[in-house]
Amino acid sequence: MVEKQRIGILALQGAVKPHVEKLVQLGVEVVEVLTPYTLASVDALIVPGGESSAFLHLIEMNGLWDPLLEFGREKPVWGICAGAILMASEVLHPAQRSLNLFDATVERNAYGRQLQSFVSALEPAPAWEEEGVEGVFIRAPRIKNVGPKVVPLLSYKGEMVMAREGKHLISTFHPELTESPAVHRYFLGLCGTT
Repeated sequence: MVEKQRIGILALQGAVKPHVEKLVQLGVEVVEVLTPYTLASVDALIVPGGESSAFLHLIEMNGLWDPLLEFGREKPVWGICAGAILMASEVLHPAQRSLNLFDATVERNAYGRQLQSFVSALEPAPAWEEEGVEGVFIRAPRIKNVGPKVVPLLSYKGEMVMAREGKHLISTFHPELTESPAVHRYFLGLCGTT
């Protein structure tokens, strides 16, 4: 019998519960990651939306910076909104420290403030083979530039909003706030769980 993989969610802040619900719906074991010990117990990690500068502080406070860097060198990580900012190789508006796990330049709060949040159907790239997806954008960052190994997956008005690099994934929108489990299912495919 194949052992069920354990998917972690960095549960320091942000939208954790909706991710748990999506992953349970897809039949995987979910672990809320708060310490290096719980991080070491999972096979892949979701870094949810939240506030990226607060995340930086909480990651340092919980002794997770170096463990996250080591984890990201070996295992799949998906960064959503603030998580995408944390994974980027460069952050703009303003510049801030990042984990440099994904070859992309990301601009913070590029679509406006909380009041400018919106929902929109997304445009699939050729590499996207799942069902259609809606994007929920809340103080969303913008992917400004990507490296040569990055594969675009979904876009909004011609701008990339989700991309893959190896087993890593970033999205600037919140798929956990929609009905569809398509993006979570895609990530599980990168993790080898589907």
